[in-house]
Amino acid sequence: MRKIEAADRLSYRRMTTDELRDRFVIDDLFQPGKQNLVYTDVDRGVVGGFVPTTKSLELKGGKEMACTFFCERREAGVINLGGEGIITCDGKKYEMQTRECLYIGRGTKKVVFASRNAKHPAAFYLVSYPAHAEYPTTKMALANANNVDLGQASSSNVRTIHQFIRPGFTKSCQLVMGFTELKDGSVWNSFPPHTHDRRTEIYCYFDLPKDGLVFHFLGEPDETRHVTLREKSVVLSPPWSIHCGCGTGSYAFVWAMGGENQEFNDMDNCDLSKFR
Repeated sequence: MRKIEAADRLSYRRMTTDELRDRFVIDDLFQPGKQNLVYTDVDRGVVGGFVPTTKSLELKGGKEMACTFFCERREAGVINLGGEGIITCDGKKYEMQTRECLYIGRGTKKVVFASRNAKHPAAFYLVSYPAHAEYPTTKMALANANNVDLGQASSSNVRTIHQFIRPGFTKSCQLVMGFTELKDGSVWNSFPPHTHDRRTEIYCYFDLPKDGLVFHFLGEPDETRHVTLREKSVVLSPPWSIHCGCGTGSYAFVWAMGGENQEFNDMDNCDLSKFR
């Protein structure tokens, strides 16, 4: 497990492109046959990529967490971004189709990831935050999510938000998770932008067009920066930072939040007249 510390709200203003990427972006999370975990200082979030091929991969904690097993004091959400797979939690198997979500509750001792077909492996994307309470491990199919249509063609942001882990659907301690997909012809996400000082947010972009890019904007409204992201790139958003983007074509992204509350609409909208 490696560690990444996001820049603070002052130091990012002086950073080069490479320095920004080192402190906000994770490019290499998904590797065939491997698991990768990254521990962040944004609300102590952990992000992971698991691509099992011929062998299964077991979720294990690291020195950074001082635990005997990963979910000893944590909860996790997993969305499958690849082929058919299986997640086994303390002996119980969950069949995972693409774009399905599994909430893994605190206290789950053994979590194992496997693919149905090594040639078309699953790609399990995990986000975890500390948890002070236990809730049952729960699987959600796309049809069972809270699916919300938003946006307008005139502003190029027609999209559907699929909410999996949130109050009223799948119970959790502090994790809120789902994904957003943009319709053909739409390229903007989370615009007009916002911040939420009471929690952090992590994006994982996927389903980009071949050779497609997303220009992801971060920083404070009066001092914005951007990083260029590709398929299955992850970007961290500390509480003080905006998080919005524009792609070269339609795409999707997993969003996950952790922090002070679970209110999905708890946002501080930004004044576009002050953007620089």
